[in-house]
Amino acid sequence: MENRLHRLFLVSVLIAGLLNGSIVFSQPRADLNSETKRAQPETAVRGNSQGLWDGRGSIDDPFVGENLSPDLKEALQKLDPKSEVSVILQSDDIDDPELRGLIAAYGGKVRSEARNLQMLEIDATFDAVLAIAASPRALHISSNLKTKSFGHIETTTGLQTLREAPATQNLTGTGVGIAIIDSGIFSEHDMFSGTSVASRVVKEEQFTLGGSEDLYGHGTHVAAIAAGRGGRPGSSQSANILRPYQGVAPDANIISLRVLTDTGTGSSADLIQAFDWIWANRGRYNIRVVNISLGTASVETWRNDPLCRAARKLTKAGVVIVAAAGNDGKNLLGQKTYGAIHSPGNDPSVITVGASNTFATDTRSDDGVATYSSRGPTRSYFVGPNGAKVYDHLVKPDLIAPGNKIISARSRLNVLTTLNPTLEILTDGLDPKRQVVYMSGSSMATPVVSGAAALMLQANPTLTPNMVKMILMYTAQPLAGFNHLEQGAGQINIDGAVRLASLVRRNLRPKTALDAPFLTTAEMPVQNSNIAGSVVQWSQGIVADKGWVQGSKLITHYQKVYGKGMLLSDGLLISDGLLISDGLLISDGLLISDGLLISDGLLISDGTPIFDYSELFGGNILLGDGLLISDGLLISDSFLIGDGTLLPGGLTLGVRTLLFGE
Repeated sequence: MENRLHRLFLVSVLIAGLLNGSIVFSQPRADLNSETKRAQPETAVRGNSQGLWDGRGSIDDPFVGENLSPDLKEALQKLDPKSEVSVILQSDDIDDPELRGLIAAYGGKVRSEARNLQMLEIDATFDAVLAIAASPRALHISSNLKTKSFGHIETTTGLQTLREAPATQNLTGTGVGIAIIDSGIFSEHDMFSGTSVASRVVKEEQFTLGGSEDLYGHGTHVAAIAAGRGGRPGSSQSANILRPYQGVAPDANIISLRVLTDTGTGSSADLIQAFDWIWANRGRYNIRVVNISLGTASVETWRNDPLCRAARKLTKAGVVIVAAAGNDGKNLLGQKTYGAIHSPGNDPSVITVGASNTFATDTRSDDGVATYSSRGPTRSYFVGPNGAKVYDHLVKPDLIAPGNKIISARSRLNVLTTLNPTLEILTDGLDPKRQVVYMSGSSMATPVVSGAAALMLQANPTLTPNMVKMILMYTAQPLAGFNHLEQGAGQINIDGAVRLASLVRRNLRPKTALDAPFLTTAEMPVQNSNIAGSVVQWSQGIVADKGWVQGSKLITHYQKVYGKGMLLSDGLLISDGLLISDGLLISDGLLISDGLLISDGLLISDGTPIFDYSELFGGNILLGDGLLISDGLLISDSFLIGDGTLLPGGLTLGVRTLLFGE
């Protein structure tokens, strides 16, 4: 009875928040209700509302629902059937003669191929898309969505603590390759210099128009946060200027994959081409980490989304994918919004990063989630056989990292700072190779985590992507007053993450038994870190699917879900509305919440605390899906809040956040 009254009280608090306008959810796309909608197009329906496999895609990673993405199907109902659209076709054989012949017969043009991922970028009319969708080789067709970019690091993240410890002071990312998928890199900047080579940017590839140099200014800034050096070796002048802004993994190799234009835009097809290149070249450049400080609208379920499927294929091969959550955490009125995680950050295999605001202090006592940082749950969905939308409702982000007013390298020719000179910190009279600027956003938080992953993999190269993800969350620090949908497991703690990664056994294999020792020592590591003179407690838990898993067995006992090709949520089952361990892939005895968002209309966690440190998570406020996230709400396109509503000066709120922070 007491629990029920407690839940009713909390729900009433949330209703009051809705009524007074302090809490809202992201706005729906602009509708075309003024037009008469055409009849529903006939599309193939796969599986059922539970996503059971029906033969399309692999049985361990099936497609679900219809074979047209929801936004593409909506466009088919409203627009001229002779209108041309750019789409991503996923197939099991992109060279099938019948499929190719069908595309050609309807006048379709293949713009690009991702052969390793079995995907095609096609320009075709809506009528042609419907005809192609009827082919058994067309596993799924999605809109070719546009992508956009979403910036004292050492001290406040625990990196300084790590570098002062004798056992870890030499961990700088040496030998690890970090792929930066962005707007290119100004590779001649001193922050990318090596000890014995002119530049650690070992490879540059372009998947959009233009050369390899970063004319937009975003990719250079991002890359230096992840792997920038604090000055050119042998130059005291360079070190005096740049040392305060050194990145997380200053000896890591950098692979620049340019997918954004000089105005900071691109497409899903460009990003897929970059993923395809990584798949083919990951061994040659030892690419262990991929940084994606950009994204697009996450409309369709992660099971079908081509960006998500490409990311999962890379994680299955041992590559850690780190993606920005997005900058849609508030609307034009400054109200908090939920449900605006971007793709591919809506995929459960990806490490999704939100932004924290350190308020320019090293100590963490005043840190909080940046107001613009996108919050979960994920609202991507598929349509079941009965026509109902089945939402993913994954808890995201996975963790947060400093992302507000971050100072890092400036590209030589820079659209962002040319139009916004107040971003420049050190430029006047300086060699362009030593200039820095500040930027803000989840774009800047993401490379902090990518750099940390590189340090972890240098410390222990045998870590799988799921081990890296688990350790980052387990050692993160929960920030007071913010829930899981805002901060995931908490704010990154690089000292704790690398220290724990170093203790993981190096002989763990796919056949290793559940509950086998996970660490090289039987002694439990100290589960806190000293950061900027304060003791920081680890979260000692992880977000997984719709729930929270907590307990020391996560690090003392091997979990089968840590293997390649697994999801951390694979060992969780829903039984009578409760999340439980299956006892086969994840240990019994772990504290598992009964689901933060089990299904439409049910309360998050149904009275069970979201997190044991209840006072740190806003008093265990429970969110009801049917209450606050009504059916039919979609996140705003890419960066644009309210579908491109402009602020004074012509900037969207998302871009303004990126430039000026808060």
